[in-house]
Amino acid sequence: MSMLAYFAPPNLIDNLLLKFFEPETVNYVVWPFIQIGAVVTAIAVYALYATYAERKISAFMQARLGPMRVGKWGLLQPFADAIKLLTKEDLAPDKADLYTFKFAPFISVAAAFIVFAVIPFAPDWGVITDINIGLLFILSISSVGVLALILAGWASNSKYALMGGLRSSAQMISYEVAMGLSIVGALMFARTLSMSGFVAGQQSDAVWYILYQPLGFLIFLVSGIAENNRAPFDLPEAESELVAGFHTEYSGMRWSLFFMAEYAAMVVVSAVATTLYLGGWYLPFVYRLTEAKGYHTLYVIVSLLVFIVKLTVLLYLYFWLRWTLPRFRYDQLMDIGWKWLIPTALINIVMTAIAVFTVQALDGWKGMDTIESTAQGLNLSATGKAVMIGFGIAGIFISAGLLSMINSRSRDFNLKKQRRNIRLINSPQGKPAVAPPVTAPVATNEGG
Repeated sequence: MSMLAYFAPPNLIDNLLLKFFEPETVNYVVWPFIQIGAVVTAIAVYALYATYAERKISAFMQARLGPMRVGKWGLLQPFADAIKLLTKEDLAPDKADLYTFKFAPFISVAAAFIVFAVIPFAPDWGVITDINIGLLFILSISSVGVLALILAGWASNSKYALMGGLRSSAQMISYEVAMGLSIVGALMFARTLSMSGFVAGQQSDAVWYILYQPLGFLIFLVSGIAENNRAPFDLPEAESELVAGFHTEYSGMRWSLFFMAEYAAMVVVSAVATTLYLGGWYLPFVYRLTEAKGYHTLYVIVSLLVFIVKLTVLLYLYFWLRWTLPRFRYDQLMDIGWKWLIPTALINIVMTAIAVFTVQALDGWKGMDTIESTAQGLNLSATGKAVMIGFGIAGIFISAGLLSMINSRSRDFNLKKQRRNIRLINSPQGKPAVAPPVTAPVATNEGG
């Protein structure tokens, strides 16, 4: 017997659990608890080591070493940081709203972790639950995290924290609009709100939706980075003018909970982008080499590894951007959201609708075959895929041209015009506000 046949841990666990519980209890209570525990533990460990990875990556980019003292290559540095934060004194500002101040970090963490319930990390037992409105669930629960930052800033009774909370509310609300509009194009192909349905649609069509929706993918990714308050969009916690923003008054473990929520939210955005545009756990030939030969559990494990690799690539992009681009000004931040991303998302919706209509109209015209089926999303033939990819690439150039004309008079982004209008300004030569004191003339003895 091949060694691959022994890849069956879920079956062994099922047989063990059925000795103590009823089948309904195992399926709807025990297994979900096992999956939830595994996901929460994995994300918590990731958040712990993401700080280490970010420090190492930034050190590599800046020709430094990064953490090296605690453990080999500094691998135990995250544990040292956790011990330090757990043992630090938990302070609260005078006259702060203590109840809201203490619970705001937990709201932020809960909003980030609940979303993982509907993320399909792999087929079968690789997803905790699959609901038919999974995408709406993610968008609605993720928006609750904004309230935690606003509550933290308001309850701190600090001007710096309050300004950070207000910035966060304006920024997240603005970019949530662009994020919601950016996924409409992918919805036209998947024709479902189920997260597993998106993966199944890309698997049945044998193509990732990023090829059909390159513009939608870019809008979603930029909006997600802004949603996570990551550089160059980290205005709510700008050290240069707000000390630390909404979490200025927090210390110890409560302070670290905000960063755990931030890194968990990075995983959420990367996981959703992977599912919607990069095929999720789907990779060509994996099914033929595993599931088709009877190795179901191996198929799930390999699919999970594929998902993690795609996720890691997007997470690396977060770290790369942080140490590459400078922070935007706040007015530029709002301009990018309202003047560029939202109009681009609307243009992408129109272009996608025209592309879908064109593909449907061409099907059967002069014997042309563009659509294979619509049973599980919009499955296209080779001709239909070529047409759709052409529309996706053309949409980038059309959007760039239209937005350049629309925003050509925008002062912040028309750098050429700004440089042309730069003039050296002489100091004012008007009458001073305070007259200089009158000094008596100095007597000279010229006649001597």
